[in-house]
Amino acid sequence: MTTTAEPTTEPVTTRRPVLTVTDLTVVYETEQPFTAVRSASLQLHRGEILGLAGESGCGKTTLAYAVNRLHQPPARIASGSVVFHDREAGDIDLLGLKDEALRTFRWSQLSMVFQGAMNSLNPVRTIGYQLDDTLKAHVPPMTRAQRKERSAEVLTRVGVDPVRLRSYPHELSGGMRQRTMIAMAMLLQPQIMIMDEPTTALDVVVQREILREILRLRDELDFAVLFITHDLPLLLEIADRIAVMYRGEIVELETAQRLHAAAQHPYTRKLLGSFPSLTGERSDFVRSGRADEGFSA
Repeated sequence: MTTTAEPTTEPVTTRRPVLTVTDLTVVYETEQPFTAVRSASLQLHRGEILGLAGESGCGKTTLAYAVNRLHQPPARIASGSVVFHDREAGDIDLLGLKDEALRTFRWSQLSMVFQGAMNSLNPVRTIGYQLDDTLKAHVPPMTRAQRKERSAEVLTRVGVDPVRLRSYPHELSGGMRQRTMIAMAMLLQPQIMIMDEPTTALDVVVQREILREILRLRDELDFAVLFITHDLPLLLEIADRIAVMYRGEIVELETAQRLHAAAQHPYTRKLLGSFPSLTGERSDFVRSGRADEGFSA
């Protein structure tokens, strides 16, 4: 089973950009200030899946939080710019948005699927209540019936029966909770979705099903995705381009095909080489003679 995106006749770099990050630096102001993201620059194009890969602690989530203005003290954006290219309103400086404008912008134009759906959903509220609450906050003119209809529609789109609107998060499987988080993120039809390790805690079969859904929804609704993961082979399957982070810096940014064929940075090459191949000659561990070295056959 493959989740590889269908090839497009138009290279992603020729499409109109929807987000431009330039020289973004994020510092944690602790007793010894630490630069978590250093002069990061990237551009996300419409309809593109841009992968952001790297080891744990390299700054991937910090970068995503800074883009979405979700960072909290002691984190501080020290320099750089984040510009959203709206289809109608033109360029919007995200770092300059004030409280109410920022609250309105989130979810309606840029949404985020957080790592760990069980921790992101309110355990004492039904799925329907949480979807309804989001619509009520962002689209006040909608009636209760319209909000319920829209909630059922987005659940159906991600493969969850609308009857689950009456369910609490603990009554859903891990895969269904993650699908619900994706449904919530696309509730207001944003132009960008940031997905932070959206399938890490799921088994391989469910992971593949959700990835297929993400690709299908991207093709149908034409939103852009910043997909964060430490799983580089996964990004080679689903991403148009991949940015590799190392110690807070984006050390390489290339199309998935070129990155796989000819990675330039030593860290990227080591990252690619750290995953075992699923093909090739089989090795018999017992017959190799190593079974007697502290192991039982």
